[in-house]
Amino acid sequence: MAKNSVENLIRGVAKGDIKGVADEIKNSLARTIGLAGVVIISLSAMLPGIFVTPTFAAQIMGPGIWLAFLLAASVVLPGALSKSELSSGMPTSGGSYVFLERTYGPMVGTISGLGLWTSFLLKSAFALIGFSAYFVAVTTYFDFEIDIMVLSMSALVLITVVNILGVSKVKAVQTPIVIMTVLLLLVICIASLFSPDLDFGRPIDGAFSTDVWTLAETAAFVFVAYAGVTKIAAIGGEVKQPEKNLPAGIMLSLLIATVLYSVIAFLMMASIPGEWWIVDGEVVEDPIYVFATHVVNTEFGIIAAVLSVLTMISMALAGILASSRFLFAMARDNLLPQPLEDVSVKFETPHIPIIITGVAMALAILVVPLKDVVKLASGFKIMIFMMINSCVIVLRQTSDRHDWKPAYKGPLYPYMQLWGIIAGGFLIVLMGSKAFIGGGAAVIVGSATYYLYGRKHYIAPDKTPIATFREQFGLGSPTENERRLTAFHAADLGGKGHLSVREFQNALLALGFSYSVDESRAIFHKSDEDENGVIDIEEFFASFISTEEQ
Repeated sequence: MAKNSVENLIRGVAKGDIKGVADEIKNSLARTIGLAGVVIISLSAMLPGIFVTPTFAAQIMGPGIWLAFLLAASVVLPGALSKSELSSGMPTSGGSYVFLERTYGPMVGTISGLGLWTSFLLKSAFALIGFSAYFVAVTTYFDFEIDIMVLSMSALVLITVVNILGVSKVKAVQTPIVIMTVLLLLVICIASLFSPDLDFGRPIDGAFSTDVWTLAETAAFVFVAYAGVTKIAAIGGEVKQPEKNLPAGIMLSLLIATVLYSVIAFLMMASIPGEWWIVDGEVVEDPIYVFATHVVNTEFGIIAAVLSVLTMISMALAGILASSRFLFAMARDNLLPQPLEDVSVKFETPHIPIIITGVAMALAILVVPLKDVVKLASGFKIMIFMMINSCVIVLRQTSDRHDWKPAYKGPLYPYMQLWGIIAGGFLIVLMGSKAFIGGGAAVIVGSATYYLYGRKHYIAPDKTPIATFREQFGLGSPTENERRLTAFHAADLGGKGHLSVREFQNALLALGFSYSVDESRAIFHKSDEDENGVIDIEEFFASFISTEEQ
């Protein structure tokens, strides 16, 4: 953090300018991620899609799948533009869940939050299933055996533990993996141009001889490959000049992924003759390995398989992180029980949502076939993108009443959003019963969760327990403030100077404050400026003492 920023923070705390302090913190965090960082994070969430989907798409459509990737990108584009606008107008963590909850209310927020959680964990499960297929190629080459299900479960346990430990350098690991993956894919594409079996007619004829219904069904299936393009919007507050870098980064990463996916799909089908994507009646689950082996040699294919394993594990690692945060964010809004927002005393991470997500992923890996995992994940993501597009329409049409003034506004409104909604609905229809079953299950479970729990505990924005708490807390004498500070430090079981929501509630009870569980949660959430599940004791007290002295 720059020296000037630190001075501004100190000056703001001294004056009691809490809003100014929060704004300065957001501005300081914004300096950590530039345009390149936005592109890296978006690509890291998207690239694993190309390692599994081509062969399953070819099973539906044949060798013309490159056109399906282009069509899917055109349906993703409106959602990417809409999310750029929403994130510039609501720069907070939580991403799509926050946008939908703030636009449509807590019930839709509950449904969408659980749906997003499911889609993210399914995509992560899909990465671990795909990773195991590439690992088989490695074990076969080096002539040793390992139970693939045991391997997948072991990898799942490992990345779940890593998420609980709160390793902070995941992005630093992802950057070289993304760069190496892109370079590898480019090398394979260049090598394919020298393949003796190269025939551009195969993918071209395959694309334009297919009926529009099959093309659209395939586009719906590969939609999941683009689902991570807007992931960066969830941390928009950490992006430098978000009104410029967010839309530019999202559009650039979408362009790179679209070109890469389409070119790889085209050259893959042009280079390898026959219906190679089916072997002994089963779909090949490691297409990049087969592609690299065919156009270069087996040794190079093994290198591609190893890098594929690293890429998909990296994606699954980030996937658990992202999906678990939906449960955490919903609990912070009192739409789910408090244990889901409790953070580990030692590691200060939301360990219960992480464990629940890991268990759900394990069930998906054990029970759901890979193709169905892809379909369910794609179906959920298409529905969410449709809703995100509708959010922009609602907010723009009611901007005079809700003061909707985002720093960035997407072009071609409302035609772009309408295309995203109509095309998305069309793709869902073509995906068949599984998309409807998945969407229906999300609506039923989300509605039941809201009516059984969320409606009773949700505190509307106009109800502010924090205002009452400020009045009561600000009346303390120096001796009383010292007693309160002692009680708060006594509640700090981790000894880190931070309080989780549970520890905060214990401190309030010890001091005799009579707030309900939901009210104390609301007070904690308001005080947790950076939304990481803990509050700093000294900063918390400094804010109230400064307010009292004004």
